[in-house]
Amino acid sequence: MAATNFKTENNTFRKLIGNGLTYRIPRFQRDYSWTDDEWEDLWADLMGTLQPEGEPAHYMGYLVLQSGDDKTFEVIDGQQRLTTVSIIVLAVLKNLQRLIDAGNDAEANKQRMEQIRQTYVGYLDPVTLVARAKLTLNRNNNSYYQDYLVPLGHLPQRGFRASEHLLRKAFEWFDRRVAEYLKKSTGTEGMRLAQFVEDMSDRLFFTVITVTDELNAYKVFETLNARGVRLSATDLLKNYLFSVLDRGSDTDHELRNLEERWEAMVGRLGAESFPDFLRAHWNSRRPFARQAELFKTIRSQVNSREVVFQLLREMEQDLDTYLALSSPEASDWPQDIKGFASTLRTFNVRQPLPLLLAARRIFDAPDFSGLMRACVVISMRFNVICSYGTAEQERTYNAVAERIAKGEIKNLGAALASMQGIYPNDAAFRAAFAEKTIRTTQSRNNRVVRFILCALEKHFSDADYSFTSDNFNIEHVLPQHPQTGWETFSDEEADALTYRLGNMTLMQAGANKDVGNAAYTAKRSVFEQSGFAITRKLATDHAEWTPERLAAHQNWMATQATAIWRIAQMG
Repeated sequence: MAATNFKTENNTFRKLIGNGLTYRIPRFQRDYSWTDDEWEDLWADLMGTLQPEGEPAHYMGYLVLQSGDDKTFEVIDGQQRLTTVSIIVLAVLKNLQRLIDAGNDAEANKQRMEQIRQTYVGYLDPVTLVARAKLTLNRNNNSYYQDYLVPLGHLPQRGFRASEHLLRKAFEWFDRRVAEYLKKSTGTEGMRLAQFVEDMSDRLFFTVITVTDELNAYKVFETLNARGVRLSATDLLKNYLFSVLDRGSDTDHELRNLEERWEAMVGRLGAESFPDFLRAHWNSRRPFARQAELFKTIRSQVNSREVVFQLLREMEQDLDTYLALSSPEASDWPQDIKGFASTLRTFNVRQPLPLLLAARRIFDAPDFSGLMRACVVISMRFNVICSYGTAEQERTYNAVAERIAKGEIKNLGAALASMQGIYPNDAAFRAAFAEKTIRTTQSRNNRVVRFILCALEKHFSDADYSFTSDNFNIEHVLPQHPQTGWETFSDEEADALTYRLGNMTLMQAGANKDVGNAAYTAKRSVFEQSGFAITRKLATDHAEWTPERLAAHQNWMATQATAIWRIAQMG
């Protein structure tokens, strides 16, 4: 991104809105949605800056703006915060209006009110009382904001949208808080209200990112989301699709239809999950697009009303499958397919999703189940054990998905033949498994090891245990914190071998606690009585526990694993 298209600075609310600039929330941006939870948090933070010896400032987070002239800015992200702070200013003006109406220092308070309005709210025509506002809300909220809140008049309550009721309630909520604040502070009331606005505007500050177009804005979202700051790239895409429809005339019914269907999808997915769904959906039907390229790709290809609604229909077609893959326990899929989906989620592997979306649309039930199992096996071999880089794997899955979407691949056999390159062979998998270390101190890793050990137990004894059960734990034969009795392992060997798969087995919860850090001779007698066949085998095969015996046991596990996670058609 060129530096001229991207500017970042920290600005106070005063500098943002008190300098003659104007801000517009895009017509199709999300409606106002804050409630008393967010109002309470913001007010508490604001009060924390106004107390004696309080915080010098409160950070309001990111504000992403788009502008071509540095005078008028579209609020791409941050509209809830900017709208709410503006409502607080209006609540202060309402309290000033009451002082004026009561004849309390009326002339001075009129001057204060006019100055605050022009600085932070905008010009109000003295004849028509029509606002020329510094902040314009979206198409669903702007009329209520400009016609009722800004003029400080009567606030009607019937026949309005839920978001308009929230605007009114926000104003009434902050109106009460400002009045309470006024009672608790000392000094001339009008001066205190004016000082409140001045202090607030100086002590609330934002990180402002200004971009020149939608594409740069989307890149900002991708960059910040990668750093753990979730912004509304979903809304940005929505705005673009709406703008495509809005180019024509007489499109209100289409806009309403798109909005209702879009919000229904976002509601089912959650706004944060939507970009992941969109990419999986897009890559299940079209050439591969990286996340960073997705918005640019969509913008170049979705450029007419027909294509917008085609995209919408196709997304709706894939939504149920994506939700079932993401939350299999809530789906109505057969139990075997649910199990495969749950395993992929346990592995935290998402690369196969486009392939599975494509196959679900085309394959019959047995072939889809077979493909789900194949993805689990490949994920175990490629991702979990061999830990190969996923870039080429992702492209392979996408290439197969695209061929399914085109009708070139119609069944499981053809799909598997095209996936041979991402299936580590038996020798590579066995070798990697025999050396594999997985640190069970991380909860996801702990679940993966439990899954592996339960699969080994089922393969060896045919006893089926749920790896999520609380009735058993992972037993580290060489303890995680070894004490006396473990002198056969040097400190370096203990550090290197504690989390090797060969050092781990299954134990009933109570027995695991009793064994603790005991020496192997004590543990072995407990292992021999274990209800788990793999644990009894470990005790039978190994009279002592040394680095060599650990390696031998892990080699045995690797042989079993190679038989368990294998696709016969792929060799």
